[in-house]
Parts: sequence; C-alpha cells; structure tokens
Amino acid sequence: MKHDKQITLAITGASGTPYALSLLTSLVKADYQVYVLISSAAKVVMATEENIKIPARPEDASAFFIEHCGGKPGQVQVFGKEEWFSPVASGSAAPAKMVVCPCSTGTLSSIAIGASDNLIERAADVVLKERGQLILVPREMPLSSIHLENMLKLSQMGATIMPAAPGFYHNPKTIEDLVDFVVARILDHLGVEQSLVARWGYETAKHTPKT
Repeated sequence: MKHDKQITLAITGASGTPYALSLLTSLVKADYQVYVLISSAAKVVMATEENIKIPARPEDASAFFIEHCGGKPGQVQVFGKEEWFSPVASGSAAPAKMVVCPCSTGTLSSIAIGASDNLIERAADVVLKERGQLILVPREMPLSSIHLENMLKLSQMGATIMPAAPGFYHNPKTIEDLVDFVVARILDHLGVEQSLVARWGYETAKHTPKT
C-alpha cells in the first residue's frame, strides 16, 4: 500500500456514527489503507445510534470493520488507545492525512492544547507537527466560546474545521442523503474521488440539484 493511500480515521464520542461509518466505507472503496482509532465513548454512541457493538480486541474490531465495509484483508487496522508503537504515533510513519469524525468537543480541546494523553490525541498532534492534513468534524450545538476558541486555534495551526452541517441544495429525501452531503465534502477536501453528492454546478454524482 502506497503511503499516499493511507489515512487515519479517529471516531470519538460525539453524535454522528453514520458519518463515521459512511466515510470509512468510502475510503475503503477508494482503496485506502485506513488506520482506525475509536474511543470508548464512541463505542457507546455507536451502540446507541446504530445498535453496533464494536469488539473490544483491536484485531476483532479490525475484522468487524473490514466485513462491514467490504474491505480486503488488512485494509482496515484498528489500534487501541495506548498502542504507542503503532504507525500513527510517530511522525516517521504516520499517514499525512487524518480525519476525526465525529469529533467531540473534548477531543477538540485536547488536540488544541497538545495533550497527547491517548493515541487519538497523539496521532492528531503528529499530523499537525508534520504539517499534514487534519480534518476535524465536530457535531455539537450550541457552541460555547471555549469550543469556538479551540476551533479558531486549531484552524490557525492548519487544521480544517468541517462541522457536520449538511446542506440542502441536493434536495435530500432521506437521512442517508444528509449523511452523504457531509461525507462527500470531507472526501472532496481529502482529494478522494466520490460520487455521493455533486459539487455545485455539476451533475455527475448520485444526487443532482434541481434547476
């Protein structure tokens, strides 16, 4: 697997499991090697929102996601929160691209101050220090001044803040359509080809805006 076809996907405890699963599936279909980091809170949210129970052992969780997304053996690799010898923990081995989707405001805060108390925070810190591409997808409302200040700070560091705020110009009819909008925008920023939602003015994707 080429290094430019590797990406880190962190899933934290904000609401938004469908975004994470759809994004993971899209990355797998695009033939990316995906390193998945999932917090304990995210597992609780995933069980609540999608009735999905993620296995505790990273190896079993990897197998689950590969089957769920139709991936190839080894294409999705899950790491535990303290697997400090994983590739994502080092600037010499970590993928240059990382998405935190959904991104809890707690994780947002920890990344903003460089806490690095777990592998998600460390992986994000590595991407920032190596001048890679870090996309954070917060899902919270209303936003406090603390949240906004942390977003501004991270944006000034080079991170991209992409709130899970779907648009409506593609005339969504289902929840999946709304999920697709957010995931499509993330994929666009990553430079990953997608056919979920057409860019404004284009008519080549699954959903075409009415004129």
